[in-house]
Amino acid sequence: MPLVYNTNAYDDIETLELLDGIIDIYLPDIKYADDLTAIKYSQARDYTQISRIAIKEMYRQAGILQMDENGLARRGLIVRHLILPNDMAGGEDSFRFLAEEVSRKVTISVMAQYYPTNKAELIPLLSRKIRFSEYTAVLDLLDKYGLENGWIQELESSETYCPDFTREAPFDGSTLLTINPELVE
Repeated sequence: MPLVYNTNAYDDIETLELLDGIIDIYLPDIKYADDLTAIKYSQARDYTQISRIAIKEMYRQAGILQMDENGLARRGLIVRHLILPNDMAGGEDSFRFLAEEVSRKVTISVMAQYYPTNKAELIPLLSRKIRFSEYTAVLDLLDKYGLENGWIQELESSETYCPDFTREAPFDGSTLLTINPELVE
């Protein structure tokens, strides 16, 4: 069984170096491309620099995603990018970084599941779900930077991936992903 490290990518490089040879699959988010936004919404000082150094180290250790004959991930890096309203996640800068400083073959999971809850409903820039135009703009960036490996959630996934904790089974188990069949390296 591969060991997966699920992270927001705001990781200390020394900690990641200690994990070299232990972690099989790194699963970081690339949340922001702008430090002012990262500080304002996540209290993450120097997020852009720290996360990018971390992602490059994760890639150095695990490389391109490798899958077995059954289509199961065995080793590699999968970078998640959550589309936020008003381009708060900085898709263009994030994808440019991945293409130019990591690899155009890096596996990306583009998530469209953003759903404003709790305090987000009170923040004008984050108080709504993403629009079709924002969704397609991010997908166009994948093409612009030649990023072809990974998954893309359907725009409607904000409803599917929003658990209803008033139900006995809050998650319905649906998977709305598009997979690139050439993902296996």
